[in-house]
Amino acid sequence: MADLAHTLEVLVAATRLGLTSFGGPVAHLGYFRDEYVHHRKWVDDETYADLVALCQFLPGPASSQVGIAIGITRAGLPGGLAAWLGFTLPSAIALVVFAYVVEQAGLADAGWLHGLKLAAVAVVATAVWGMARTLAPDRARGTMAIAAAIVALAAPVAAAQVGIIVAAGLVGWWLLDASGGPAVPHERVRISRRLGAWSLAIFLALLIVLPLLRSLTTSSALAVIDSFFRAGALVFGGGHVVLPLLQAEVVPPGWVTDEQFLAGYGAAQAVPGPLFTFAAYLGAVMRRPPNGVAGAALALVAIFLPSFLLVVGVLPFWDDVRRRAGFQAALRGINAAVVGILLAALYHPVWTSAVLSRADVAIALAAFALLMFWKTPPWLVVVLCALAGQVVAAT
Repeated sequence: MADLAHTLEVLVAATRLGLTSFGGPVAHLGYFRDEYVHHRKWVDDETYADLVALCQFLPGPASSQVGIAIGITRAGLPGGLAAWLGFTLPSAIALVVFAYVVEQAGLADAGWLHGLKLAAVAVVATAVWGMARTLAPDRARGTMAIAAAIVALAAPVAAAQVGIIVAAGLVGWWLLDASGGPAVPHERVRISRRLGAWSLAIFLALLIVLPLLRSLTTSSALAVIDSFFRAGALVFGGGHVVLPLLQAEVVPPGWVTDEQFLAGYGAAQAVPGPLFTFAAYLGAVMRRPPNGVAGAALALVAIFLPSFLLVVGVLPFWDDVRRRAGFQAALRGINAAVVGILLAALYHPVWTSAVLSRADVAIALAAFALLMFWKTPPWLVVVLCALAGQVVAAT
């Protein structure tokens, strides 16, 4: 009964955060610290910092992974699942409703939707700027970021982006200095090393087997699972960095148009919770089955499954792994490449699909200024851009 009570407690807390956590992954971590460390006292500051460090080292949405890890610490695997459901479902449901409104009402060319695309320009530009200052602050990593952007622009396919990440990790391992301190012990989690090893084995097996099965069958559902699982498994940096990977998976095959993609991405800025719930919108609007609610659920589970498997798999081994200097150096190279991939995505598809006139440039610049200099909440910037787009379209 105690375990069930703790699981329900995690679900309630995570749902509250899922309904109120605006502002992206960095802001999410602030909300989590206030709720889980200060208010509920489920973990102390040292444990929380350790879990954040772990999730920054893993591919996938860092804030969601921190929530999953805290849920596991509090109530075992059911607690991790409850933490994910509570934090994820509010924004996923909102984006699926948005998808149905757009499709059923025939609003694809509405001015306010074009405004959402312009909001996406400002949001991604702000993310590139902030990440560059943190992840590529010196000559070596800045050069790696620019090189990654050039390669990503020259070969705008998912396989090239994976190659960029792998190459950057190797270069970082060989050339960059590791910058890590001593490991901070955290509270013992209720996951055995055996379960962790099985979880990592399942993650690697799915990463290898899903593309093979996809090539041997014509199953649409399997193709969706493979594409979204791979996007969730191979994106370092989380949040906005998943944009180019998802775009490469769903737009070139014709599953989703560029217009639908950017409209949904803009709408995702106006809802709380993790940006990865953008996958639910894409699954709902796909032009091939499964779509609608079934497609949304399939895409959502597929993109988050790698995060859950990785957190469960790595958590029991984290104290040993984080002490390795080579691992830290490789991650620094990967993070620099992430900046370059996102910079390339800022040009295409974000800028090329959204900025079509001088008025569009003005709206995008104004939105960028509100985000960067005035620290305006992203959801409010999205609303203002939608209104501006509607006004421009009406004149």
